[in-house]
Amino acid sequence: MSKWTDIAVQCLRDEAEALLGLIPAIGDSIDRAVEIILACRGKVIVTGVGKSGLIGAKIAATFSSTGTPSFFVNPLDVFHGDLGVITADDVVIAISNSGQTDELLRFLPYLERRAIPVIAITGNPRSLLATHSAAHLCAAVPHEACPLGLAPTSSTTATLALGDALACALIEARQFKEADFAQFHPGGSLGRRLLTRAADVMHRDNLPLIGPETPLPETLIHMSEGRLGLCVVTDGGRLAGIITDGDLRRALQASHDAFFSLKAGDIMSASPKTVSPDTRIADVEDILNRNKIHAVIVTDPDRRVLGIVDSFSTLV
Repeated sequence: MSKWTDIAVQCLRDEAEALLGLIPAIGDSIDRAVEIILACRGKVIVTGVGKSGLIGAKIAATFSSTGTPSFFVNPLDVFHGDLGVITADDVVIAISNSGQTDELLRFLPYLERRAIPVIAITGNPRSLLATHSAAHLCAAVPHEACPLGLAPTSSTTATLALGDALACALIEARQFKEADFAQFHPGGSLGRRLLTRAADVMHRDNLPLIGPETPLPETLIHMSEGRLGLCVVTDGGRLAGIITDGDLRRALQASHDAFFSLKAGDIMSASPKTVSPDTRIADVEDILNRNKIHAVIVTDPDRRVLGIVDSFSTLV
């Protein structure tokens, strides 16, 4: 490895060791912070200066996307009118590596007068910010990963990780689920998978529907025209079974000349996997993967065929 690679690897090692070093210092501080936030009737307001502010903005974004309404406020703006955004129902998370950042300390008395809880994330548990907070998360690191020991590297990584740890604890405390996450991310692939229903993507036109008495050669023609690799067998308008291209190949190999005298009902699978129109695509995908199949039949409560969802349909 080159010397530049050596430096990069050492940086990663230093930051990884810094993160592991946070664990013994956590104690019950996370529990206390979670209790404070769960009791909050307003929003979680995150604040910090410089690099701490950049980390704070990310922490606020993570909270908001996982069920804890939150936003970031620059403490430099607080003294120019933004103090009004903080209400008595809110909680403040104040971030400062030293715990002595003047811009944060200057509005601590305002928060104390209004009994607004402060959760501090600092690298100094004996700092003014830490001792004047309702809960303190210690982000102390042995040294910065920067070769000069000056640029915030290990310390900002530690702060970010503590924010993520607190967010994860809140996810569990709120019993926040995948579907809840999707509500906050409707434009992402996860949101689409969790919010999209079978009815939204199913094939519904020119379905390859046949009856139990359909000869297998004719079944083969319907399957080819349908281009889904299957035929759906219905009887009296209701689902009776399914025939896949694999079923046809196996029937041809097993029966030889008798193949042309066989009917769809002779080889169909009588218990195909079905879903309702409201089934989430994420659940359809799970059914396909679990059963190693490439399509499910969408039916109504009377087992009337409404459509077909195949594996390509789930790529929303």
